[in-house]
Parts: sequence; C-alpha cells; structure tokens
Amino acid sequence: MVEPRRTVLVIDDDPVILRLLEVNFEMEGFDVRMAGDGVEGLDAARAEPPDVIVSDVMMPRMSGLELLAGLKADDLTAAIPVILLSAKAQASDVRAGLDAGADDYVTKPFEPLDLVDRVLKLLP
Repeated sequence: MVEPRRTVLVIDDDPVILRLLEVNFEMEGFDVRMAGDGVEGLDAARAEPPDVIVSDVMMPRMSGLELLAGLKADDLTAAIPVILLSAKAQASDVRAGLDAGADDYVTKPFEPLDLVDRVLKLLP
C-alpha cells in the first residue's frame, strides 16, 4: 500500500531558507507549501491544514511565537505539530518557544536533513 504524501508548511521570510527547505522536504517525499511570514502562514494553515509546520521565529508582521499562539487557539490547527526555526539560540529563547507550545526548536544554522528527521519523528 502506498502511503499518502505528507504536507509540510514552511514559514520563513528568507527566500533562500524557503527554497532550501522546499528542496529537502520534496526529496523526502513531502508536499511543500510555503509562506513568507506569520500572517500568510496562519492563513495557509487554516485554509488547508498541513501535517506539520516549520516556522521561523523572527518575521515581519507576525512572529513565530505569535503564529504559534494563533495556531493553538484555533481548534482546526491546534493539534498540528510545529517546529520553530530560529537564529535566537539562547536557552531562554528555546524555552520560550517550547513553553509557547512548539513541539521542537531548531537553531540556525541548521543541517536540513536533521530538520527533516525531526519532522518525521513528530508524524505518526
């Protein structure tokens, strides 16, 4: 039996990171959707809930932490696993992300295949 393709929503204001993650997730068999900031990401997640979300923390219009709060407050998106991706690498930043409801927190620079592995571990 063929497993259905999983969908990942990648949210980042850096087009280079978006493209890097798009390529790596596609190579692992994911359908990839992308958004350039938290507002677009929240709208995309509500319109068509993905299996998992990977989001930057520092973005214009809506930060990753604000995005996470919006996702967790909506019954449609509350159960979607979220990995935060950030250059903010202090222990207090990581704790803030996890306390806000993130399932994992990855600091930049990061190894794309490590991120894919972390995503796969969150999926049933």
